[in-house]
Amino acid sequence: MDDRIPDDIAGLATAEGLGRHRGTFLPKRLGVLMICNLLFLTVVGLFIFVLPGLLFAWMLVQTPNFSRKSAARRLYFFEQGMIETDRKGQPAAFRWDSMMALQAITERYVNGIHVATKYQYTLHKGDGTVRKVTDFYAEPERWGPFIQQEIATAQLPGMLQMLEAGRTFTFGDMSLDRGGVTAAKRGAMTWSEIEDVRVNNGVVALRKSGKWLSWSSKRVKDIPNFLLFLALVDHLRRTSAVR
Repeated sequence: MDDRIPDDIAGLATAEGLGRHRGTFLPKRLGVLMICNLLFLTVVGLFIFVLPGLLFAWMLVQTPNFSRKSAARRLYFFEQGMIETDRKGQPAAFRWDSMMALQAITERYVNGIHVATKYQYTLHKGDGTVRKVTDFYAEPERWGPFIQQEIATAQLPGMLQMLEAGRTFTFGDMSLDRGGVTAAKRGAMTWSEIEDVRVNNGVVALRKSGKWLSWSSKRVKDIPNFLLFLALVDHLRRTSAVR
């Protein structure tokens, strides 16, 4: 993580009211072994079939190790939001209190052996801006959960007030209100009927009291602001028990 911030990013952060700079994540550079592997595949590909060789050569020159544009990209974090710079160097700012994030974390296995974890966070802004932030940046296991936590912290208090006023919130194809949860093709269930909420292998399962199978199962990647959703469900289940 780096703490330097250019003047144009500082100006955008000020204009968006993002507050104090908290840290910056840089592009993840390939290790020596991976570079050697790509060079080997490039040479072999060019020797045997031209197109595969050109593909591997293109992949190599697009990495932050060799591309100045790729190496210049940054992920900036502030008190009230974040800024991401794309391949063209264009920055986009997102505020914790108004943004939406979809996360997709995929474990990859070869012959039963875990070989990689892929991260993708799709960020949405009210004006239609969309950015896909991936493990192109170093340490996604740090900045990914941080994004979800900051969104939940910023948006939860206001949502709780609106729920008390009778508001309904939608997360994908599930809707939450003071009375319970409604899921597409499953109908509605009150909070007191929910016996268990579990997250396992990228799936959120809601189980109804007295039932063995899950009443509803949704993939985490299909639930916007996933951590905020869980926080709301937990709060509504607890408060419904004392009403």
